[in-house]
Amino acid sequence: MKTLRVAVLMHEALVPPEKAESEAAKTAAPWRTEYDVLTSLRAMGHEAWPVGAGDDLEPVRRALDERRPDIVFNLLEEFRGSRTYAPYVPAYLDLIGQPYTGCNPRGMILSHSKALANRILRSHRVRVPDFALFERDRRIRRPRRLSFPLLVKSATEHGSVGISQASIVRDDEQLRQRVEMVHAQLGTDAVAEQYIEGREFYVGVLGNRRLETLPVWELTFENLPDNVPNIATARVKWDAQYQKSRGVTTGEARDLSEPQRVHLLRMCKRAYRALDQSGYARMDLRQSAEGDMYLLECNHNPQLALGEDFADSAHAAGLPYAKLLQRILNLGLRQRAQAHE
Repeated sequence: MKTLRVAVLMHEALVPPEKAESEAAKTAAPWRTEYDVLTSLRAMGHEAWPVGAGDDLEPVRRALDERRPDIVFNLLEEFRGSRTYAPYVPAYLDLIGQPYTGCNPRGMILSHSKALANRILRSHRVRVPDFALFERDRRIRRPRRLSFPLLVKSATEHGSVGISQASIVRDDEQLRQRVEMVHAQLGTDAVAEQYIEGREFYVGVLGNRRLETLPVWELTFENLPDNVPNIATARVKWDAQYQKSRGVTTGEARDLSEPQRVHLLRMCKRAYRALDQSGYARMDLRQSAEGDMYLLECNHNPQLALGEDFADSAHAAGLPYAKLLQRILNLGLRQRAQAHE
C-alpha cells in the first residue's frame, strides 16, 4: 500500500485533540468521526493532518499550498454555517485539481434537497413516499392527493434534525403547526411525506462507476411502547440515554427473502446513479406492512465513525475500518483520474 499525504478536511470547531482522554469521552465528543478517521489513517501509515474550515476558503487554500497533499479526506458537512454551501468546497477542489474523497458537488446538490431528489428518483422508477413541498412565506395548503398520516421534516437538513414523534401528523391543523415549526426553528422549507409504517433499513453503497452495496442494516427497538411509531427521531440518532431506554439497536437485517434483498439492493444502486453520487453514500428505506420498499433519503458522505452503521455494515462485508478508509481513499483518487478520461 502506497503511503499517502492526506489532508483531513473538517469544520474548524471539530478539529480533535491529538489523544482522547478516554474511550467514553471520545464516544460522547462531537469530533468523534474526525478523531477516528485521523488516528486510523495515521495507524495505517499515511501522513494525515487536520485542516479546519469555517467561513473562508483561504485557510484551506493555504494549507493545501503549504503541504501539497495527495488527497483531501472530506469530512466537511457545512460551510459558512450552512449545509447548502458544503458542495462549493469540493467544487473548489475540482477547480484546482485537488483529489478528494466522497461525493462530487453535483451529487451533493441533488441529494441535499429532498424534494428535488424525490422528483429525480421517481423519474428513474425508484419508489418514494408521496410528498409535498411547503416553502417558507407561502400558504400551507395540503394537496388533496396527499393523505394522512404524514411525516413532516426539513426539506434540506439531514441526520434527523428536527424530527420527533410530533413530526407524524394526522390532520390539517397538526400539519400546519409542524410545518410552521420547521420554517421558524430550522429556517428551511418543509417536506410532508406519506408515513410508511413498517421496518426501517439502511444500505451503504461504495463506488464511482462500478458500485458495491454493503449488507442491509435494520433499525430495531426492543422497548418501544405499542402506541409509539418506530421512526429515527433526533433522540434515537443522537441521545445515548434514550437509545438505552428504548433498546435501540442496528444490525444486519434478518428475515428478508432473497428476492426482497435483491430488489432492495438494485433499488439503492439505481438511486445512487440517478442522483449522480460518487465515493460512498447511505440509503435510508422503509418497508411497508404489504412488503413494498420506499426510499426515504440518500445521505452522501454519511457518518463514518467507528461503531456507526456504515462502518459496522462494511465490517460485516469484510471491510474492517482501515480497509474501508483505504477503499474510500482509492475511490477518491480514481474519481479524479476518471474525470479526465
